Amino acid sequence: MIKIVAKNYVKADKINEFISLVTKLVQETNKNDAGCIHYELFQDVKDSHILTIIEEWESKEALGQHMAAKHFLEIVPMLADFTEKPGENNFYQKLV
Repeated sequence: MIKIVAKNYVKADKINEFISLVTKLVQETNKNDAGCIHYELFQDVKDSHILTIIEEWESKEALGQHMAAKHFLEIVPMLADFTEKPGENNFYQKLV
């Protein structure tokens, strides 16, 4: 099992547009990507500019297929236009 925390620092005037695009990504991923356990968007309660996608995948292979999917390749590159600085992506493997 693989978990990913993809933290994004979104420009104040682009938050709604970012959420709209990621909503499409979340819907397409949950509907179409085999091996997806969870794929959700969260907003930091202290700083509304921080929007984080938290993902859970059955395997590295399932994650790789997701990253090659049409919806991922179309939407993810567009998200950079809405961010203040590069995001942080952390990949976790369950130990216990």
